[in-house]
Amino acid sequence: MIRFPTDVAAVAETTGELRAGGTDLMERRRSGRATGPVVDLRDLAGLDGIEVVAGGLRIGGTVRIAALAAHPGAPVGLAQAAGGLATPQIRAIATVGGNLAQRVRCWYFRNPQFSCLQSGGSSCLARDGDHLYHSCFDDRACVAPHPSSLACALLAYDATVDLGGAEGPVTVPTALAALLKGQLGGAPVLVRAVNVPAPLPGERAAYVRAIARARAEWPLVEVVARVVVVDGVVTAARVAVGGVAGHPLRREAVEAALIGGPADATRIAAAAARATDGAQPLPMTAYKLPLLVGSVQEALERAVGVS
Repeated sequence: MIRFPTDVAAVAETTGELRAGGTDLMERRRSGRATGPVVDLRDLAGLDGIEVVAGGLRIGGTVRIAALAAHPGAPVGLAQAAGGLATPQIRAIATVGGNLAQRVRCWYFRNPQFSCLQSGGSSCLARDGDHLYHSCFDDRACVAPHPSSLACALLAYDATVDLGGAEGPVTVPTALAALLKGQLGGAPVLVRAVNVPAPLPGERAAYVRAIARARAEWPLVEVVARVVVVDGVVTAARVAVGGVAGHPLRREAVEAALIGGPADATRIAAAAARATDGAQPLPMTAYKLPLLVGSVQEALERAVGVS
């Protein structure tokens, strides 16, 4: 085991990885999918706090997900996403940075007997194999959906992520951070902090996830919706979805269909129908399209307060 601040670049030259909560890494090590040295982040100071900054939040990379879910200043959609993922036991250990940087949950990648795009192979085995829980937006060679619920929520909140390593900190948009290790591997990346802007005045928000079993499951579809309603009219909207593509997606067509119209069930239903614009489902993932529309509609109805 290596203790930070040992040079992260040195580990990047090996098969080593960073560890904070370790809920993903240790499972992969047990299965033989992850090997090599571990850079332990337990003793790295300054990454385990949540600060209020200009009405928004600066969330340290090693903050536990349970702490984020319970923080009184956390925006509603982000807090609900944090409180809804995994199990209470995992949320108590897993970290914000680890959730963003976790690897995909595809069974071909997780099985060391297979060699796929995520593990150094030349093709996506799920594409022509079992992809029941995979993408319905065919946006990259690997068809496994991005596994981070927090990435979806942070995209909806226009958050940025501070990354750091041997070359010092750099700030990137959440959409780029969502493409870190959850995509096609790469060198270890330290998530130092997540910066969430202040909520819009009067905004309402909701998080909805559709899962295959009652609990402890990664979402088939998830949605974070933010809406501002003034005098019965939607004046601002943000809708981000996850579980359907290789990275979380903004649904701009849904937002455009909402803004300027009444915040009623008819308008919401018409807007939610645009959630699948551009979708290219795989043979086994077409069922996600109506599930996505329904989840977006439910999230918007919850946010606005209509039924």
